[in-house]
Amino acid sequence: MADFNVRVQKYDCFAVIRSQGYINNLGGEEIARECREVMKSGINDLILNLKESTVVNSIGISILIEIIEEILKKEGRLAFSDLTPTVAKTFKIMGLLQFAEHFESEKVAIQAFNGNAKK
Repeated sequence: MADFNVRVQKYDCFAVIRSQGYINNLGGEEIARECREVMKSGINDLILNLKESTVVNSIGISILIEIIEEILKKEGRLAFSDLTPTVAKTFKIMGLLQFAEHFESEKVAIQAFNGNAKK
């Protein structure tokens, strides 16, 4: 998909998933596919960096909620990093941040997942 890109970086016990582009049904499904692949490998703690995804529509949000549910079923942990103020507010209103953490930057999220820092 030319308009949407997802990159995954695995660490020992978690992974960072970076998206680039509009999170609609296609972008959301691409993120979900990568999240599921990472979880199949036994890693259930994920950081989703949305720095380069500044727009998320309702279908994209519903797909992210599905991912949150799958991660929680596996007793995993999900965090969002690098959200724009608008996306952060939308996620809060929609309830995503009740079940996932929010970090200002990927660096802080990685430190927290490594146990070196608090939110």
